[in-house]
Amino acid sequence: MKLWLLIFKNMRRNVLRSVLTAVGTMALVLVITMVWSVLALIDKVTTEQSKNLKAVITERWQIPSQMPLSYEKRIREGGAVNPGDARPTDSMTWQFFGGTLDLKNKGQENMVFVIAMEPEKLASMMDELDTLPPGEMSDLLATIGKLKQNRQGVILGHDRLEKMNKRVGEKFVLHGLNYKDLDLELEIVGTFPRGRYDLSAAMDCQYLNAALEKYRADHGNKAHPMAEKTLNLVWLRLPDPETFLKVTEQIDKELGKGNPAVKCETAASGIASFLEPFQDMIWAMRWLLTPAVIITLALVISNAISISVRQRRSELAVMKVLGFRPGQIMVLVLGEALLLGVGAGFLSAGLTYLIINFYIGGVPFPIAFFPKFFIAPSALWWGVAVGAGAALAGSLGPAIAARSVKVSEVFAKVA
Repeated sequence: MKLWLLIFKNMRRNVLRSVLTAVGTMALVLVITMVWSVLALIDKVTTEQSKNLKAVITERWQIPSQMPLSYEKRIREGGAVNPGDARPTDSMTWQFFGGTLDLKNKGQENMVFVIAMEPEKLASMMDELDTLPPGEMSDLLATIGKLKQNRQGVILGHDRLEKMNKRVGEKFVLHGLNYKDLDLELEIVGTFPRGRYDLSAAMDCQYLNAALEKYRADHGNKAHPMAEKTLNLVWLRLPDPETFLKVTEQIDKELGKGNPAVKCETAASGIASFLEPFQDMIWAMRWLLTPAVIITLALVISNAISISVRQRRSELAVMKVLGFRPGQIMVLVLGEALLLGVGAGFLSAGLTYLIINFYIGGVPFPIAFFPKFFIAPSALWWGVAVGAGAALAGSLGPAIAARSVKVSEVFAKVA
């Protein structure tokens, strides 16, 4: 107990140095927390599941995937043709419609990327939306109900709504970019829960398909150039890896050599493919940035503790004369560093979690189809662990130096 009192007193002796060290620690822990949160989500979505997993079916040889809508039924069935064949427990199709609010000004503020899909699949197949708390799920289901009643409806993320300067209930015309000369009149029926889908948009696929049929009728039975390329992705939910393997074989047999050919892979593998252009950046974040920040943090703490030890050599010598053992002196130095590191690390991680998740609403760091990242709850112990680890690593040298202070040398200089 007395040792801890001495540790607190030592920290209060030079408040400015202690505060500056804590602020530096907090800044570096902030960086680590944000980087690890990005890496944690990437690791999560690219980790294969052992049950209730998802598969994604795309065109085999082309990105972006563009399959004919006629593939939909066979893919939804998992390529099953016989009574004993494996079948998915659920499915979802995605058709992408990219458009602009103003053909004369196609800037980012006017661009909207909409996923055309079956409205009810938003609550059963979309990651994170299928596991919402009861209150948020109730609101989402109410919004989905409005989308099902209004075929021209669209659900937008909060940030997308703000960028468009629109409100729920307003209507707008979206001029197709990938579907040239195809304009959709849409009405905003609601918003996604805040989080991963803040920049997303979803509409009823029936409206897009009906618009393509209308285009054909208006152009003398001539189909739109994209009419046979409207199906971009199909998601299947499968109970276990064994069913996935069977469904993969069935789909490969049915459509693997079609024109266009398709491929079936787990959602984790599919997302990893989407993230491939970012692999160098992810590698650098994991193996260059993170170690560099931790080493810098250890050096900051080491520098602060070293200065403190040098200034207190006489005091340490007196403590030895009074009966303090070398181990106790080492504990004093390590304890001071640990208190600074753990306290600053926990405070930094806690504030980062609260401010970014609940005030800012996520880190705007777009990678592939992830528009923003949130700080993971485990960041609270990350901050403590990083602060403690860096404090121990940085203070070990100064602690050994303090332990080795020789009374005779110190008093000889004083004399």
